Amino acid sequence: MKTWFLSLQETGEFIGIRFGRIPPGQTEPEWIYLPHTDVDGIGGFAQMFRDKGVDWPLLPQIKHPSPPNRLAVLKNLPKFLIPRRRLTWRTTNDRAHSAAYTEAPPAAAWHAFDEETTKRIRQVARRESITVNSYLLKHLAKAIRGFLEDPSATIPWMVPVNLRGKINRSADIENHTSYVSVGVHPYDTVYDVHRKIYTALARGDHWSNWYSYDSSRILPAGARRYLIRIEKCMAEWNIGSFSNLGDWDAECKVTHPSLAGTWLFAPPVLRCQQLGCGCVTFQNRLALVIQAHPELTTDPAAPRAWMQAWIKEIQTDVSSVLSANVSPTP
Repeated sequence: MKTWFLSLQETGEFIGIRFGRIPPGQTEPEWIYLPHTDVDGIGGFAQMFRDKGVDWPLLPQIKHPSPPNRLAVLKNLPKFLIPRRRLTWRTTNDRAHSAAYTEAPPAAAWHAFDEETTKRIRQVARRESITVNSYLLKHLAKAIRGFLEDPSATIPWMVPVNLRGKINRSADIENHTSYVSVGVHPYDTVYDVHRKIYTALARGDHWSNWYSYDSSRILPAGARRYLIRIEKCMAEWNIGSFSNLGDWDAECKVTHPSLAGTWLFAPPVLRCQQLGCGCVTFQNRLALVIQAHPELTTDPAAPRAWMQAWIKEIQTDVSSVLSANVSPTP
């Protein structure tokens, strides 16, 4: 994977993973960017804490039982022959066009839920027998839909998959991440989205994608750059990625002053994948981030609008589900 991220950088993409911390009493985040050539989201998050003396000896491991399968790469080959159909945004302002993006995308928005709301979101996910990841993706897709020219379109998302526990790298912070692609229809329920993710995992789509990149290391750098430019560096086109780093320090043992507060995360964005949506739960507070590639927009107002729509979808659903399950007072 490192060779592909280097090639992306060579084609002018900014491949820094966005992390942020909002110190106690503050409202604006301090942004930190770590290169995807060296770490993935989990690895980068862990490294920042280890650098301050926090002992996290074992990073999160994959739970799905699907075994590694090199032959799964063959399933990806026909996908490269299918024409790519991008979805069109209704309107976005202040688009940039540059041969090289050397700085982080300026259009980003974030939101942190308090502990009680985080608890309620988890409660709803348990009642629906789904993961928080599936729940958030369903409502993200619904929120974004209203900003597309065709709101009835199927929205394809990249959902990263942590492979730690099934593959080994020289350092546990290095990239151990593959992905599955999930198309969200306008009529999909939260369970439909959850089922699609786990059906893709059961098919071994994450192994298809992992071994596709692993085996393509032998390609010359020029060939990789060419595939990136014609947007054939992925088996399928996705509107963006949605990545969840999971739950960290639920017992609130981390007390280092420079680590206190709310933590944020978002995956990088590319010309061919222009949304980077991420979440992380630190000390029982879930936080969301949306960032946009400069060729989609450089106006922070755009992701702020998408974020507000996402929050509204989540809060409306949480209130609806929990109120429907409250027994009436006798």
